[in-house]
Amino acid sequence: MAEVKRATIKDVATLSGLSICTVSRALRGLPKISASAKAKVEDAAEKLGYRPSAAAARLRGGRTGAVAIVVPTATTWYFSQAAEAAEEIIADGGLDPMLVSLRGQEQVQSRIFDDPAELAQKVDGLLMIDVDLTAPQTAALSASGLEVASVGMHDVPWDNVGIDNVAAAKEATNRLLALGHWDIAFLAGTQTGNGKTRATEDRRQGFELALAEHDAVPHPDWVIEAGYTIEGGRQAMSELIQHRGNLPTAVFAGCDEVAFGALMALKEHGLSCPEDISLIGIDDHPMSWVLGLTTIGQPVADEAAFAATLLLERLQKPDEAGRPANHLLPTVLADRTTTRRNRA
Repeated sequence: MAEVKRATIKDVATLSGLSICTVSRALRGLPKISASAKAKVEDAAEKLGYRPSAAAARLRGGRTGAVAIVVPTATTWYFSQAAEAAEEIIADGGLDPMLVSLRGQEQVQSRIFDDPAELAQKVDGLLMIDVDLTAPQTAALSASGLEVASVGMHDVPWDNVGIDNVAAAKEATNRLLALGHWDIAFLAGTQTGNGKTRATEDRRQGFELALAEHDAVPHPDWVIEAGYTIEGGRQAMSELIQHRGNLPTAVFAGCDEVAFGALMALKEHGLSCPEDISLIGIDDHPMSWVLGLTTIGQPVADEAAFAATLLLERLQKPDEAGRPANHLLPTVLADRTTTRRNRA
């Protein structure tokens, strides 16, 4: 008999037309939710037969009542936003969230994941946000007995929520190509050591695929390491301007914070955006609207909230949880003022 598809909080959000974070708060009876939003959520949940885990329910056979939220670094906007959303869902579910930052250091990641037995004595569940595990680390974690969920990962044996980073990067690059920009630089982001994120490789792949589909290849001097910080973007853009010869007509930044740094560097070197160089990012950081940054927006808080909800359901309702799955949320192009048609 075919397995009946179980409704998820994502399904409720889609049917109600509200965000996953709003749906989660409404279902748990939390404040600052309007009566109309609450009614939409209740109606959608009733139609789908969705029931949330009971708030403050303790684990069946649980030992610690704690859940670890692991991030490559806690200092960037993306990871802080995702961690905060996950913490809220986990705490509202009656468990104790514990934030663990790998600080971008290989030895920290190895200490935790090469042998997760010590971690399994401290927490009952684990939520990872865009952590690039090695194959042995994935196997060790899968065998640890911990309930696991993740954000921004793929090819993992547990529930994962994220976006299609390859497709998002392709959309960003295609937007520049559609504006007549064929000379495009990519300010790539990684973390130091083994604390790099999974998004890095995917976004570079999407950039290269978009160019390849137009019979173009990336200029080897125009793919520059920029990290995931404003300062990294500033340094990478300055390097591109000062030491890379001819300038591109457009730049794709690996995240919005890198794009902010690139804007700073352009101003420092007397260049204008988009008059001299068009610029596009990815994330839709709140400051992107203020600065007029064209970007590919992703629902960061909803991704983390959804993953945390799936983890809670496995911890609190193990008999009702279905097979682990990969859930992709949509992205959207926010077309603002940092891009324009190439007039060369």
